[in-house]
Amino acid sequence: MTMQAGGEGDVLLVVDVQRDFCFSGALAVPDGDAVVMPINQLMEHFRHVVLTQDWHPADHSSFAVQHPGRQAFDVVRMPYGEQQLWPVHCVQGTPGAEFHPKLHWNRAELIVRKGFRREIDSYSAFLENDRTTPTGLAGYLRERGLRRVFLAGLALDYCVGFSALDARALGLEAWVISDASRAVGVGGSQAAMQQRLAALQVGSVTSGELRR
Repeated sequence: MTMQAGGEGDVLLVVDVQRDFCFSGALAVPDGDAVVMPINQLMEHFRHVVLTQDWHPADHSSFAVQHPGRQAFDVVRMPYGEQQLWPVHCVQGTPGAEFHPKLHWNRAELIVRKGFRREIDSYSAFLENDRTTPTGLAGYLRERGLRRVFLAGLALDYCVGFSALDARALGLEAWVISDASRAVGVGGSQAAMQQRLAALQVGSVTSGELRR
């Protein structure tokens, strides 16, 4: 299958390709560095590119160290619902929060920082985990007339996946670029997310199947 993409109504949404999610990072995604090359190639193919950047305060409530007796990947109850706990990662202004050094991040017309509110984690590029606090990305895409979202980055089973689900909920067409995404794979999270994506008719495509 080949499909035409990258035109005026399309946007490439590159999710959290940051040092802490790549090799030797604080929350390294398996094979995470492998997404950089195809994403750089895709950036040259799309007129519109948006990046997200995890941007946590050092005492963010989703960090396991903020919950005595708890470990990373435990699930706790927050005021907004269940929240998985994480190692300290992507702290504002630290090297781990920087984009991967080989990522052509300057191709982006917008960088959306998320997770900067201490009390709420944020997986999706559109809504924080309380499911009510917007990042502003939906309004940006609407005002720019961007209706078809192609997603890539880290990680498929969390921030990429939840961003795709929210894009569909907003009435946008959404496609995950499979060879430009990787998953954390915690407790069956990848299979569960793929089921949710299929149920909401989020498409799957490879970078090689996209043409201008």
